[in-house]
Amino acid sequence: MGWRNRRRHGRRGRFPKPISVEKAPTTDMFTPTPEGNQEAICIEPAELEALRLVDLEGLSQEEAGERMGVSRGTVWRFLQSARKKTTQALTEGRRIQILSEEAGQSKQN
Repeated sequence: MGWRNRRRHGRRGRFPKPISVEKAPTTDMFTPTPEGNQEAICIEPAELEALRLVDLEGLSQEEAGERMGVSRGTVWRFLQSARKKTTQALTEGRRIQILSEEAGQSKQN
């Protein structure tokens, strides 16, 4: 890997620097049902909603908190957890299971 897979955009500017990748991916495709008996990674609906609002819709954490009815700090915590779980699933080739709303409610009580 490195500079061969990267290129300049247009004629001007510097050539891109090589990027060092410490750990190469173990799989070349993400599938929701990987082979093997790896346990699924569970993500809560609130984590998924925070991820959608901030990363997909481009809202600030404060704006996402207002839409979700929680503080900015809570949105930050949801984002950290969701991003970690998503990254773990992608790098380890594991399934992501979205928990139901009822499971999230009973966990809080």
